[in-house]
Amino acid sequence: MRYPRHHIVAPEAAGFFHCVSRCVRRAFLCGEDAYSGRSYEHRRAWVEERLLMLAECFAVGLYAYAVMSNHVHVVLHVDPQAANDWSDEEVAERWVRLFPVYVDEVIDERLCREKAQRLQGDPERMVELRRRMGSLSWFMRCLNESIARQANREDGCTGRFWEGRFKCQALLDEQAVLACMAYVDLNPIRAGMAKELTASEHASIRRRIQHGQARAKSLTASLRPLVGMPSSPRLSVRAIDYLELVDWSGRVVRQDKRGSIAPEAPSVLAQLGMRELQWQSQMLGIESRYWRAVGTVESLMAKARALGQGESGPSMN
Repeated sequence: MRYPRHHIVAPEAAGFFHCVSRCVRRAFLCGEDAYSGRSYEHRRAWVEERLLMLAECFAVGLYAYAVMSNHVHVVLHVDPQAANDWSDEEVAERWVRLFPVYVDEVIDERLCREKAQRLQGDPERMVELRRRMGSLSWFMRCLNESIARQANREDGCTGRFWEGRFKCQALLDEQAVLACMAYVDLNPIRAGMAKELTASEHASIRRRIQHGQARAKSLTASLRPLVGMPSSPRLSVRAIDYLELVDWSGRVVRQDKRGSIAPEAPSVLAQLGMRELQWQSQMLGIESRYWRAVGTVESLMAKARALGQGESGPSMN
């Protein structure tokens, strides 16, 4: 049974979400075209760069992402109220950064400033832009449409690049957020695109490791978004514990890995009150066991009640 998107993503409420967009024509759009032998791997960099830029403009915090050959995963926190608190000048500047004015394919700074001033002089337009800057759907729209236009220009064609609407799951509690982040960060490992976390190109885990190598103090701080709103929630897990957790999870789940695992679980699992099998089950089931929302039984039941589902109604899973 399908539910309108706003039942999962309330327009006024802050929350964590896992989004997935898939290519229409599959792997060769972002990876290797088996027929022509042409490589489109450079498009993965397009997606990563666009993601990071959008996170700096929208009222979001970007926690995890993985740009694969034919799809992209994003875990982010959206805070519509933050956009409502911005000044008209800040809203206009952020919007113009998203949609600058080009002259002969070069951004014209003077015309961009004029555009921002015109926007600030239109109160109704400012209300609409605030709504968009705090919208998950607009974030994904600005990601997908931009990449589709770039790819179609390169291919010299028109038509759809992405499969329909993006898939979205609400992450109802911290356990769900961490499980989904780990699932996303391990996507390159699962697909055989990388054999270790530091080789996971165009994925958030590699960026987190690089950031930790450059700024060691950040490893002992609470886990926070890679980029985006400074006010985005900090998770109760330290960054170093999360990295160890992802590494441990990757070794346990891969059946072809010969390394032995210590019998005691990483400290982060004990802090979250989770058992090894419980953690594996939730992480591996992000896209198979859960549908519209991910969380503990209690969180899922609360979300079901909010949607008006009775005990005999359709499952949130």
